Amino acid sequence: MAILDLFAASSVPVVKVLLVTVLGSYLAADRVNILGDDARKHLNNITFFVFNPALVYSNLASTLTFESMVELWFMPFNILITFIFGSVLGWVVIQFTRPPSHLHGLVIGCCAGGNLGNLLLIIIPAVCRESGSPFGDSDVCVKYGMAYASLSMAIGAIYLWSYVYNIIRVSSSRSSREVEIIDSPTHKSSSSGKSLTDPLLSSSVLIETEDHEKGLGHGMAPSLQ
Repeated sequence: MAILDLFAASSVPVVKVLLVTVLGSYLAADRVNILGDDARKHLNNITFFVFNPALVYSNLASTLTFESMVELWFMPFNILITFIFGSVLGWVVIQFTRPPSHLHGLVIGCCAGGNLGNLLLIIIPAVCRESGSPFGDSDVCVKYGMAYASLSMAIGAIYLWSYVYNIIRVSSSRSSREVEIIDSPTHKSSSSGKSLTDPLLSSSVLIETEDHEKGLGHGMAPSLQ
């Protein structure tokens, strides 16, 4: 029964997240159109630039001190190792799937930083406050769990903009240069110059063909008369 209780305590937060996802998908559907394109764009901007940082730093301010920062010195290194291993896995995915060249940086970036999101801010309170939770007092669990998750998100945001962003930027700039070279007039003239100036058949083949046509014309002339 302990295993079933633990399974129920861990499944309820995931079910809640899925229900919120289903509700958002329903509101964004075309036939409902409550959350249209502009509404989703503005809501994403407000969440990303206002709500997320406010929630992260409010959790950090209530629990994080200089002594606890010293005790958590390993977290930046652990998260950096996670990003590096994710980049390696992204490179392996590229070798197997062979996506277009302009998507290489996006695949590596998503594999590097995709596992560090804000779902912990939803899952941790739900797990801590669930009946039968194995993490002790719910208030203490939420307080320190949210601080740990918030610190992870704060450090991850630094790596996202300093590491993942530059990977995608370098890959996209390289793809843009390749597109500019392909679309340049010099490249077009050099690639199409041979097809415009060179004959499809050599001169000897053309002469033989003309002689053959003349011979057929002379042979058919008496029969036509």
